[in-house]
Amino acid sequence: MLAAVLTWAGLLAGAAGCTSGGADGDEMLGKPPAPEDVIRVLPDDGSKGARPDDRLLVRVLSGRLESVKVVKSQDAQDTEVSGRISEDGLRWEPDDPGLALAARYTVDAVALDGHGRRSARHTTFTTYVPDERFIGYVTPEHRSTVGTGMIVSLEFNREIQDRAAVERAVQVTAEPAVDIRPHWFGTSRLDFRPQHPWKPGTRVTVALRLRDVEGSPGVYGLQHKTFSFTVGRHQVSVVDAAKHTMEVRRDGELLATVPVTAGAPKNTTYNGKMVVTEMLELTRMNGATVGFKKANGKGEYDIPDVPHAMRLTDSGTFLHGNYWADADIFGRTNVSHGCVGLRDVKGGSSETPAGWFFDRSLVGDVVEVVHSKDKKVAPDNGLGGWNMGWKEWKTGSAVK
Repeated sequence: MLAAVLTWAGLLAGAAGCTSGGADGDEMLGKPPAPEDVIRVLPDDGSKGARPDDRLLVRVLSGRLESVKVVKSQDAQDTEVSGRISEDGLRWEPDDPGLALAARYTVDAVALDGHGRRSARHTTFTTYVPDERFIGYVTPEHRSTVGTGMIVSLEFNREIQDRAAVERAVQVTAEPAVDIRPHWFGTSRLDFRPQHPWKPGTRVTVALRLRDVEGSPGVYGLQHKTFSFTVGRHQVSVVDAAKHTMEVRRDGELLATVPVTAGAPKNTTYNGKMVVTEMLELTRMNGATVGFKKANGKGEYDIPDVPHAMRLTDSGTFLHGNYWADADIFGRTNVSHGCVGLRDVKGGSSETPAGWFFDRSLVGDVVEVVHSKDKKVAPDNGLGGWNMGWKEWKTGSAVK
């Protein structure tokens, strides 16, 4: 068992992946080139409907690729795509050039540019689904171990008009048994959760019986698949934006009180319960992608190598490491653009608060923010469904 209380005080650096106030990212890092100018990825980031014969390629014009990881997600199962970096370090290509139908691909690449500056890029794209078919992209992945706050979420590639028919074709069960209910967010997302977070050790099974179910006129389901995941230990971290601290508790025991920085007064952090949906050892954060732009259209910040980044919302809230802010930020003031920042070093280290927390976290863990001067996070922003009462949640079913 870890020590009951670890308290970091007077630690170096701070801020948030929505980056700190004061100097912007360009000024702090010597105006590095944008990651998309260093690392080129095909198919393009965010593209939909890539064809099986489209080329999958990661390349740099100068410098050298350090690492490339490509993951194919299909029917809730993640498979790493095998490939190799060329001898000159300028390109990565898969061993099998074909793309799978009805899949989502994630590319994470790290490279050094021609001046030796490290840059990271994270891109996603989806592949073609026949016009008369629909599929659901499922969270979490098959055979994963997740935190007790995980919510089963299906994001459909097309709008569903007969939501009741689709809902009936999806069955979510647990061992030990617990009441699990569905909730629709709009016409293309269906989430499932119990009234309270899962008990550690629970095994959850999701059966998709969507094949030939008519979701909309003339559009039929493609999937007939069963997958499962296991719930790990219970860890909840509470960020107090007023005290600038985060208490990390596992199975009710306090593991650590960590100094943090949250959103500055003009860019406060959401209150409420948020679920870790993605964990990235290194990523780029650009303010322009989440609405923080300067007069010239560039992002208010652009940090190419943010370490230990954990996504909390779809709108861009992260809990992440920070190496670029002043030493007296953590535990004293809030300076970020809305994220929660922990002290880190460039490149990341397991010895820092950010690295320590990252190494002890799971996708599905809950991070709750309190005492921030902002509204509560929306239930459909990431896996925010725990912010909705059980009675209201149950009304979101299409089956009456």
